[in-house]
Amino acid sequence: MSTADYIPGTCNIGKGEIRQRQIVALIGFALSLAALVTFISTSAPRGARLTIFIPLAVASIGWVQSRRKFCLAYGFMGTFNFGKLGQLSKVADSASRAADRKTALSILFQAGSYALVATAIVYALPL
Repeated sequence: MSTADYIPGTCNIGKGEIRQRQIVALIGFALSLAALVTFISTSAPRGARLTIFIPLAVASIGWVQSRRKFCLAYGFMGTFNFGKLGQLSKVADSASRAADRKTALSILFQAGSYALVATAIVYALPL
């Protein structure tokens, strides 16, 4: 663990944690593609297409976290990790925790927006 790598509101995870988020993003993307193929092949009703929001949200959250090098859950919990996976350290001061919560909310909003837009596109497609 290196507290020197931690930057409040900017960076709270190291390489191993970033890799985990990339894997989550890929899983969410694969599930989204599988859902889309299923919708097309089964002529699913338009309302059923809204369920693609969940895998799209998983993909978006993983992708945004990996790009920003910031875990939103760690941001809400007031922790960070630059060591072994699962080896968390506490954020020391309240100003840093507040900055982390603000960034976590920003990531949640950004990822949710991406998932919402992609869901709207799938909903609007003439399948």
